[in-house]
Amino acid sequence: MTDLQRHAMTAPEVRPAMAPVAPGIVLPGQRLEFPALEPLPLDCGVSLAPFTVAYQTYGTLNADKSNAILVCHALTGDQFVAEIHPVTGKPGWWETMVGPGLVFDTDRYFIICTNVLGGCMGSSGPATVNPATGQPWGLSFPVITIRDMVRAQKRLIDHLGIDSLFCVTGGSMGGMQVLEWAACYPERVFSAMPIATAARHSAQNIAFHEVGRQAIMADPEWSGGSYQRQGKRPERGLAVARMAAHITYLSEAALHRKFGRSLQDREQLSFGFDADFQVESYLRHQGSIFVDRFDANSYLYITRACDYFDLAAEHGGTLANAFRGTKTRFCIVSFTSDWLYPTSENRAVVHALNAAAANVSFVEIATDKGHDAFLLEEPEFFATVGGFLNGCAEHRGLKRP
Repeated sequence: MTDLQRHAMTAPEVRPAMAPVAPGIVLPGQRLEFPALEPLPLDCGVSLAPFTVAYQTYGTLNADKSNAILVCHALTGDQFVAEIHPVTGKPGWWETMVGPGLVFDTDRYFIICTNVLGGCMGSSGPATVNPATGQPWGLSFPVITIRDMVRAQKRLIDHLGIDSLFCVTGGSMGGMQVLEWAACYPERVFSAMPIATAARHSAQNIAFHEVGRQAIMADPEWSGGSYQRQGKRPERGLAVARMAAHITYLSEAALHRKFGRSLQDREQLSFGFDADFQVESYLRHQGSIFVDRFDANSYLYITRACDYFDLAAEHGGTLANAFRGTKTRFCIVSFTSDWLYPTSENRAVVHALNAAAANVSFVEIATDKGHDAFLLEEPEFFATVGGFLNGCAEHRGLKRP
């Protein structure tokens, strides 16, 4: 075998991404396919090979590859950060932040976002095909962790030839990935911005996720996880899971301001079990549109990855140990009305960074928009992120366009 033939068998292959959740839809962006000879070791004790990372980029990578920002998406996000989503037709989930002249200025930075391992928008997960069987993985896909997601992302960053990411950022589960990046590969992360997150999942959050998983598994259409092979879809269970989770993304004040106890398309109570209240109709709508873009088994796997996340446990039980000797510059952001990942959880990360003598700043944004505030119009948040990025750019000598 020649060196050229051997390279062809082992080199990752870049292809246009295809959507496993919507037959016939071609996703923009790319898929990086790692061959069987490059297995990905997982925390569960097995290796995944071959495997695929689907990703999207915005902006241009500069000559010395010093302007790359990795954006890590939240639980039900994906790689389509700043463009019309190919399945839903809706704007990208961070279009308020990413684009020319915006906070993450694509005229200045090269933005990378991957669909996480276990996801359902092109990266390997339970909805993709197991090459050994020719059938969707389903529950035979290995259970993955946040650290496994980061390992897969690192393979992509290595492939792109980027030695040091200018910044790694993300909110919620994305923030967990940021913390994992900073702990596992500090030499590869110049700056890190975890937003509205925590260093471990609380018992309350695990409880909410379990309600969602049980809703999915109780749906007869789930079929023990093999619904794809049987041409079924557990839409009702997945919709209920989304409804329960969506409540945690909001705040009581935001719900009251938007809905209160207003009735939905009626003058009086129905004395039945239809959606009498606007908030009921809203949640049902959120559940119904979610099933069009997300895979039920992926929801099981990704929520489990969040539940298993405990950065201190990965480092001898002391969170500060995760950041000993780090030179990464940190900015931690929380929101006053976020009860899913409250300020106290974010402060715990700040205290650990202080104990490790890290360079860290912390901002708590006053808002009543709840956990989802990082996805919404929030001027103080925009100013905080922009100020941190500009300061880091000046420190690194990154020129303006």
